[in-house]
Amino acid sequence: MLKDIKPLMPADKYDTARAQELVSLGYPTIAEALPSLMEWIQDLNWPVARVLRPFLAKIGVPLAPHVLTVLKTDDETWKWSVLCGVVAHSRELAESIRSELERLAEAPTPSEVNEELNDVARQIVEDLHR
Repeated sequence: MLKDIKPLMPADKYDTARAQELVSLGYPTIAEALPSLMEWIQDLNWPVARVLRPFLAKIGVPLAPHVLTVLKTDDETWKWSVLCGVVAHSRELAESIRSELERLAEAPTPSEVNEELNDVARQIVEDLHR
């Protein structure tokens, strides 16, 4: 683990060089940065998000608590980004948060329905059966 990860964090949504540097350090070296890295995938259109998404998905189960933290927010767009950009690409991660995915699919809030999170979660759960 690194002593201070802050200097390595992206400066803005275009700072793909720093994002790539963090990815190159790998997990678990950057474990303490996971909550901050989750913030950089709030919008999948951000260049930094394109660098971080596949890396975060490969982390798998250790990312689950951070994904669940996002899924407990009221930021439906962020939830969508995390589900589509990360969870959908990690069978192990999806399996580890299956109960929350099932809740989203079966008993979503009205705002989660508006963002179609129920459909995304349902598709991820269905993919687990394949």
